[in-house]
Amino acid sequence: MTVGLVAAHYPKVDHAAEMMDRVRAAAEVLINTPGCLEASCWRESNGAVVTIGKWDSEDALKAGFAAVMSAGVDFDYDNRESRPRDVYRMVST
Repeated sequence: MTVGLVAAHYPKVDHAAEMMDRVRAAAEVLINTPGCLEASCWRESNGAVVTIGKWDSEDALKAGFAAVMSAGVDFDYDNRESRPRDVYRMVST
């Protein structure tokens, strides 16, 4: 079963470029982990940073995020964001 994740991040204006750097760094680690089929970052017209990921299994998704944490990539939510992230986890049907 394929699993996906879409997350909208809402960086404060003075942290927008830094947020793109952070999510790109996470995507670079993710795309190189076994089972990751897609990891991409987008900028929405209202300033949100949207990340999209797709894995061949839930275990692959978990392994990918474990790899990001092991790599020391900063993707924690904190006061650099103006509001909580919207995160959607999906499964293929």
